[in-house]
Amino acid sequence: MRRVAFTMKLKPGFAAEYERRHDEIWPELRKTLSEAGISDYSIFLDKRSSTLFAVHKVSDDFDPTIIPENPVVKKWWLFMADIMETNRDHSPVTEALDEVFHMD
Repeated sequence: MRRVAFTMKLKPGFAAEYERRHDEIWPELRKTLSEAGISDYSIFLDKRSSTLFAVHKVSDDFDPTIIPENPVVKKWWLFMADIMETNRDHSPVTEALDEVFHMD
């Protein structure tokens, strides 16, 4: 198992809506992510910059290529596209982060 971290950008003024949508996250999306090998998923918001910081664990056999092809994930991306910076396929614009320190 390894940790993965990345940033995303929220459009200004949508912090409360972003949180509300995640408070009501679809059970089928939770199941999809879990079955893909994603666990211990957290997203933090820097309100000053509207930057979202996400971190989660992935299983050793996690295949990141299956996530963008999943219909539930695609539907979620479309649902979130009006409040986030997105790519043409409605996936969130992400910036991978390198882990430079960890302490258990």
